Formats: sequence, structure tokens, C-alpha cells
Amino acid sequence: MNDLQREALAVLAELVSLSPDLRLGQLLAHLGLLGEAHLEKGLGYIEDDELVAILYRHRSELLARSQDIMPRLAQQPRGVAISVSGSPTLAAESQR
Repeated sequence: MNDLQREALAVLAELVSLSPDLRLGQLLAHLGLLGEAHLEKGLGYIEDDELVAILYRHRSELLARSQDIMPRLAQQPRGVAISVSGSPTLAAESQR
């Protein structure tokens, strides 16, 4: 395994930590979509350096999203949760 592959696996591990609700297959499928959108290549055709760039891009998006959500969570009144889409929902309604 070369250094670039080690780096890719390390960033992939970070992405798993940042997205604990996703299954690994979902994360890989999402990375494939990002590769197609940004490089016009399927996941199997992306070079290792391109994959590392996609991994870092996705990591920075997740970090930015989590930094944006945390202040909003602190501002929510008690009993209000944030849905996956980022919209507020009443906790009692989500338990029905």
C-alpha cells in the first residue's frame, strides 16, 4: 500500500466518523456520485489522487455542515429537534 492509499483510507475513516448514521455502502455510493459530478468519472475510473481530492472535499462539506448545525441546535427551544434535512421538528411529533 502506498502513501496515497493510506491517506485515502485515513480520510475515509474520518468520513465514517463524521457520518455515523450512514452505512459504508451508502458513503461509497455518495463518493461515486461526487466523482461523477466533479470529475465525470465513475468510482472505478477515478485515480487515487482524484479520490483523495473527492474525500477531502466531502470531509470539508461535512465539517462545514456540522459547524452550521451546531449553533442552530443551541438556539432551538427545548423539545425541538433538527431533522436530517436541517428543518426543525417537534420531538413529540417525531415519536408518533
